[in-house]
Amino acid sequence: MIEGIVWAVFAGITLGLYALPEKFARGFAFENTWGLMFFLNMFVVPPIAALLLIDGFGNILSAIPTDILLKMAVASLLWGIGVMMWGKAINYIGLSLGFSIFIGTVILVGSLLPFLVDAAPDSKVLLTILLGILIVLVGVIANGRAGMLRQAGEAKTPETRSMGTGITIAVVGGLMATGFSYANAVGRPVIHELTQMQGNPEWVTAVAVMFVIYVAGGLFVIPYFLYQLSQKGLWDNYKTPFLTKNIGLTFLMALLNFVASAAFAFAAFKLGTAGNTVGYAIFNTVCVAVAIVSGLLTGEWAAASPGARRFLYVGLAAMITGVVVIALGNGLSMGT
Repeated sequence: MIEGIVWAVFAGITLGLYALPEKFARGFAFENTWGLMFFLNMFVVPPIAALLLIDGFGNILSAIPTDILLKMAVASLLWGIGVMMWGKAINYIGLSLGFSIFIGTVILVGSLLPFLVDAAPDSKVLLTILLGILIVLVGVIANGRAGMLRQAGEAKTPETRSMGTGITIAVVGGLMATGFSYANAVGRPVIHELTQMQGNPEWVTAVAVMFVIYVAGGLFVIPYFLYQLSQKGLWDNYKTPFLTKNIGLTFLMALLNFVASAAFAFAAFKLGTAGNTVGYAIFNTVCVAVAIVSGLLTGEWAAASPGARRFLYVGLAAMITGVVVIALGNGLSMGT
């Protein structure tokens, strides 16, 4: 259990840091930065990782049953739409709040989805996990309130974006992004068996699962950004003198995101029966905590009122408390 929690925490830290490099990109609009990041994230990093790290990858991929592959593809497509909206939400409401609302929604729904695939634990374990998720919900509400108070205290300018719109985008995107949890729960057992047949170590399963999820998710995201870049005439932005630096920053974002997801998948495996639920909650909550701290350090809340900051801190504390309760529930399920 401890090893699984450590991997889930590592995954959360990595995901919490993945969007930070965007703040240092120059000469790019939202569509330039995130379009390039998603292209690298979904169509470049996963194939390279799969080919370099997985023995017999072609055989594994071709042996995945069609029905499993189809379920994973549909769920992953929804996830791809959700993460695209996540990037948009961050652009509207900032790193810390964008992570809080989006990931909070993901935890609330995505932590329960695996129970549709895996058998639900006994009532004592289930009630403990549900209590933890409810505490996380309190944190999400507090973070949303923090965002509203922050915007109320900001000077109104023509550039001011709607906090309500950003929060809505984050919530809807979070709901769709829970397809990731379902795809992992459906595909991991079969893909794990196939990777073991090829003589791979256990952790390789996570890389294979993420290959399917990321490539399928990119089938919507990449055409969407190609259309947006053309519609808004933003292709010329790639002629910026900062292009090399921006490519490096977006590649770092893509790599951190993929590593985080693969580490989560391995954590879920190590956490046992309720691993998908518990690992998902820990992974995402740690990610929120890291993103909030990053947002604070980069000045997102410098001008926020004391009241807004208090709600932000309460929200963060509630989400961390909720994850501790969820972890306790997992401990009960494993008899530790």
